[in-house]
Amino acid sequence: MLAHFWVAFAAFFLALLLGEWQMYIRSPLRDWIGNPELYYRAVTAHGTAMGYVFPTLVAMGFGYAIVELSLKQAIVGRRWAWLGFWLVVLGTITAMIPVSMGLATVLYTFYPPLIGNPFYYIGVVLVVVGSWIWVGSMSVNLYVWRKANPGATVPLPMFANLAGAYLWAWTSLGAAIEILFQILPVALGFKSTIDAGLARVFFSWTLHAIVYFWLMPAYIAFYTLVPRAIGGRLYSDKMARISFVLFLVFSMPIGIHHLFQDPQVGSGVKFMHAVFTAMVSVPTLLTIFTITASVEIAGRLRGGTGPFGWLNKLPWQNPMMLAVAFSFILLGFGGAGGLINMSYQLDFAVHNTQWITGHFHLIFGGAIVIMYFALAYDLWPHLTGRALVAGRLMRTQLWTWFVGMIVLTFPWHVVGILGMPRRMAYFDYSHPELAAQAVTVIITFFGGLMLVFSGLLFILVLLRGHRSAPITLPAFTFSRAVHEGGRMPAALNGYALWLALMVGLSVVNYGYPITQLIFLEQTSVPAVPVGEQP
Repeated sequence: MLAHFWVAFAAFFLALLLGEWQMYIRSPLRDWIGNPELYYRAVTAHGTAMGYVFPTLVAMGFGYAIVELSLKQAIVGRRWAWLGFWLVVLGTITAMIPVSMGLATVLYTFYPPLIGNPFYYIGVVLVVVGSWIWVGSMSVNLYVWRKANPGATVPLPMFANLAGAYLWAWTSLGAAIEILFQILPVALGFKSTIDAGLARVFFSWTLHAIVYFWLMPAYIAFYTLVPRAIGGRLYSDKMARISFVLFLVFSMPIGIHHLFQDPQVGSGVKFMHAVFTAMVSVPTLLTIFTITASVEIAGRLRGGTGPFGWLNKLPWQNPMMLAVAFSFILLGFGGAGGLINMSYQLDFAVHNTQWITGHFHLIFGGAIVIMYFALAYDLWPHLTGRALVAGRLMRTQLWTWFVGMIVLTFPWHVVGILGMPRRMAYFDYSHPELAAQAVTVIITFFGGLMLVFSGLLFILVLLRGHRSAPITLPAFTFSRAVHEGGRMPAALNGYALWLALMVGLSVVNYGYPITQLIFLEQTSVPAVPVGEQP
């Protein structure tokens, strides 16, 4: 578990530095970059590490911890678990070498018909295969537990953990198919053309649902760590399970809302995906209600009275309390921007602008990553056997991340509305129409500096934890629900119904556009190797 977390946080911090360098390059604080290709190397490395490596290893490490702590059993298949870990590490190194050499500046979304060095794609595949081993391990460990506990209710942390694992196994198929059957044959020289439109549809299969895979560890922390950490109770175990299975069902058939401006997909399919995208708000709103109610219970157990008196009684000095409050605020702003993105009409105004970058970072870098920090703080003493006593430093780290993320992302929304495109290496701020945007870009640079400082504090807190005094800890516990016991409905104690719905809706929403594009003639275009002109 420590191995997974440390490699994840190392990749996170290196990618954080690359992100800040990109903002410096884009700003008017320096002259234009001499070689713009260096900028796109940084964008590719930043996106690949943050999108594939960091959250995958966090989910895997947290998943193994959940097995031991919630099922009360040793991990079954430890050698397979280590194999999955080393495949992720090997895949990361394999992918990053060609990126650092300028041979795979295709961004983490691959951007066909642009084709990079085959070892970049092979590395990404190894990372995915390593994560699939983790999915299999989670399933095997639950099977062993069920066999030893026939008819028992699966503990909520493990139930949610498996929902995230199954979601990832299904959604990662899109990018895997794109790489294995479309991109790699070209990268290896077996073909010279690629159907870029079909490739983008396959990647959209993964593109949005992967966000909910990133989100799963954060949401597990919401439900199973936060109420216990702040001295309260979980409002409803059943409502928590409903939220996770709804994410499993509705996260997949929505990715084509990222292709609203792509001509190869018809408007009818785009409308259907827009409707299903709206459905994802249901489990999010359920979560906001349930966790807010759980937090209120904690405040009232501490003596809070009246409509809002419980707010003053909450343990605001507790890092977990700060983290969930900050996460909800950032989730609110990011979700509001997402409503714009999912609208077929409004998306025209912000598509491929810095607005999208701001929205994306509010959700992932803000609401999700800040809970990764919190769950690491909560687990670290139990993983190391040593005290994690830097309470003030942890609070400072969370505050600087929260403020830094707002300073970073709000100006991006402003310049996005003004039309500033994302993923551009430089801008001529001496131009009258761009001059007004210079100040906002400088502000984002200083927001990024705050995030780098916060990232340093986070690493420092964890390192100090390894050198602090050994302690004897009580048994680790997850949050307890207000109403415990009783019979759990079969649909909320297993996955068969929800997996069938997930697969069925995916086939309905993706079957037609994929089949249509496969049988259309003359849709392929010449591939463009990185570094060459089309």
